[in-house]
Amino acid sequence: MQTEVHVHALAVAASALLSFYPFLIVMLSFCRNVLHWPAAVDAIYLALNDYLPGDLGAFIQRNLPSRGSFQFTAMILLLITANGIFEPLEVALNGVWGATKNRSYLKNQLVSLGMIFLCGGLALLSLILTAMNAQWARGWNGSNARLALWINLLIFKLAAVPISILALFLIFWLLPNRRVPAARVAPVAILAGLLLEATKYLNLLIWPMLRAKLEREYGVFHNSVTIVIWSFVAAMIVLAAAQRAAVVDEPACEHEQGLETDRPA
Repeated sequence: MQTEVHVHALAVAASALLSFYPFLIVMLSFCRNVLHWPAAVDAIYLALNDYLPGDLGAFIQRNLPSRGSFQFTAMILLLITANGIFEPLEVALNGVWGATKNRSYLKNQLVSLGMIFLCGGLALLSLILTAMNAQWARGWNGSNARLALWINLLIFKLAAVPISILALFLIFWLLPNRRVPAARVAPVAILAGLLLEATKYLNLLIWPMLRAKLEREYGVFHNSVTIVIWSFVAAMIVLAAAQRAAVVDEPACEHEQGLETDRPA
């Protein structure tokens, strides 16, 4: 409920809006032009339909490039804008864990770059697992395309949730500018991952009403506003989970500080 938490979450949401489309272009270009794997491209569209309901997912798919070479410009833009996600996240997590000093700008950019490759690699792993399952499902089910699609979606969800939890664990553990106990952040990473999965279904439930309101209030910008709103909600969930871990860790930290105080010089 602190004001600065809302500021950090809004900064994360704005950066997510800037990096979302370049991220999709990079993933499509890599799967299409580097891996030459149509099943992986189909997995991207499957994930897009799963995360974004109705017209929003269809609108983004229609505007994604259907062909072309590997997009180095999109890759550079992704690296620049995605760094903006981890910068406010580090500041917020430092405040949660009581770190008295933030990293310098250069160190933050280096750590953010590493987090981009870690999280991007995990996202790519999820897509590869889904693509491999799609090939297996088509061969096993033959002409039953509907059953194959259902199995593919089920395997995607089973793979995506643990990978998302692992990405959250790495963010909680590595991003703060202090040593964070891995045992403290693992349970809240699981909790945050499950809550983020639940928000997808909440989005599906209220999407018709929300879309009508956003179209009326924001007109042609309603798709962008939708991404910002749900990115803000996701950021608030992540920061709340981190706060939960820090609150649990406070007695241990106070005990350690007491031992250091009582230790003779």
